[in-house]
Amino acid sequence: MIRTIGLIELNSIAKGIEVADGMIKAASVDLLQSGTVCPGKYVILITGDVGDTKAAIEVGEEIGGPFVVNTLVLPSIHPDLISAINGATQVSQVNALGVLEFFSIATCIIAADEAAKAASVELIEVRLGFGIGGKAFITLTGDVSAVEASVEAGARVGQEGGMLVNQVVIPSPRKELFDKLL
Repeated sequence: MIRTIGLIELNSIAKGIEVADGMIKAASVDLLQSGTVCPGKYVILITGDVGDTKAAIEVGEEIGGPFVVNTLVLPSIHPDLISAINGATQVSQVNALGVLEFFSIATCIIAADEAAKAASVELIEVRLGFGIGGKAFITLTGDVSAVEASVEAGARVGQEGGMLVNQVVIPSPRKELFDKLL
């Protein structure tokens, strides 16, 4: 089971590809995602044990130099986070809907982890900048009070760094909306 993830966001695609190669050569990590995001940035998402993930991120920062926009190492992640990032979640029940939107991919991942840990909710998706202008967003579901608590926890993460765009809680969304989200 994946418990630690690391991320590097760069503002150069060519340098991003070089950094990804260097990171996976430098430490025993698995490459979860590596690719372009709008507007012309490159994101690398890895997993491994904490030490290897930190080592790979350090190598990535060294190789990336001035092209590095943001990094993160997040140990002890919520078990549903990777499924939500990969768009592979299985939501058991249609309930209240929470949405959090961010300017930063790294902030979105941290906020998703915090939101999932804050209350009994199910992450639906964590969308990381692909085809949405480099922004990122989270969708989650659960009882209204749990969704409200989770959205507040995730929003605090974004507010601290000025990266929160918006937050919404929809207590009783129509089933058709959920069908489009899943």
